[in-house]
Amino acid sequence: MANNLQSIKSRFGIVGTSHLLDAALETAVRVAPTDLTVLITGESGVGKEVFSKIIHSLSSRKHNEFIAVNCGAIPEGTINSELFGHEKGSFTGAVGDRKGYFETVNGGTIFLDEIAEMPLDTQSYLLRVLESGEFIRVGASKVMKTDVRVIAASNVDLEERVRKGKFREDLYYRLSTVPIRVPALKDRREDIPVLFRKFAYDFAEKYRMQPIRVDDRAELVLENYRWPGNIRELKNVAEQLSVLSEERQITAEELSRSMPNLFNRNLPVVSEHNNGGHKSGSEFQERDILYKVLFDMKNDLNELKAMFYDLVKSNNLRMPEMGSVRQLPSSYPASSFQRESHSQIDDAIYTASDHDRVTPIIIESGKGANGYDKSEEEDAPLAMDEIEKEAIKRALKKYNGRRKEAAEELKISERTLYRKIKQYDL
Repeated sequence: MANNLQSIKSRFGIVGTSHLLDAALETAVRVAPTDLTVLITGESGVGKEVFSKIIHSLSSRKHNEFIAVNCGAIPEGTINSELFGHEKGSFTGAVGDRKGYFETVNGGTIFLDEIAEMPLDTQSYLLRVLESGEFIRVGASKVMKTDVRVIAASNVDLEERVRKGKFREDLYYRLSTVPIRVPALKDRREDIPVLFRKFAYDFAEKYRMQPIRVDDRAELVLENYRWPGNIRELKNVAEQLSVLSEERQITAEELSRSMPNLFNRNLPVVSEHNNGGHKSGSEFQERDILYKVLFDMKNDLNELKAMFYDLVKSNNLRMPEMGSVRQLPSSYPASSFQRESHSQIDDAIYTASDHDRVTPIIIESGKGANGYDKSEEEDAPLAMDEIEKEAIKRALKKYNGRRKEAAEELKISERTLYRKIKQYDL
């Protein structure tokens, strides 16, 4: 099956190794030789039509016609005529007989995209075709027969449409004999770099230019964006960068300037409804919330670092020789991007080793800063939280407990100061 899937991917230009994608392809391959009705679901832009073509090409109907019909693009007043045909004079403008898709594609496959937009009266006609293969042209009385396989697709929750009375329940169950869910791009993030490279090379060949490449940080930005437009949106981004970018090596900073929307945090909202019995994106929601917490921690540490060195400077303190001191990386500020991988966040926050601990502060003799009139030196390194606690206590004392002024003195936000006051029980 693995070799068969790989050949199918190559044949239809499908890129990716996600297990969710492979599971959907396996279902399509298994159902293809049958005449069962298939319902393909998934967000807009995930490639549902490609799956319908795979099913048709692997079926016994592959030598007959295949037609894709967008139900949402056909006006409600003419969709019955488009699908089932009409007789001359059946309505204004019907100057002659016309065959519908179900008649012209007899023996083949019809792909009904955006099936949720189909009017209710048309749904009843479609249900009859699925159950008995019979239909009647608009304005006619003669019952006609057809042998057409129907593959439907929807980017909305049809069960929800059924509950709202906008979609027939019997038609829904008749269509979903074999459901196939095509995963969204955010659910197969491991495929994003490979897809981007493919599109970059395709556009380089199309426009006769060198292909663009992204560095590691830019790749992380692409991987952690939610891609509401899925593969279609990723392809558009690759094309825009290929044409508009002067540099062929795309950095995160370049992405920030040219496409700031890719840095939107877009934290997910917990949905009240489940999708197919599974919580939609629950794993991603938890991970995204964790990212937010870690970035808040990183911002707090940066604020504390600034506060610490400001205290050293403003109180006439000096630091003895410390050797190399590890600091949080500043080459890519938190305001410029929204997410990094777990390993990079860990590297950014937890890189200090034992020999990198804060060296004790020595007050220079005779300076008399804030009441200190002699040198003090700790035998053991001070813990960072002790230094932080002492600095906060001094600031609060200096401004008689007024938090706003104390926060400005410490170069941190009031929210951070309030949290630290509770933490240290001040």
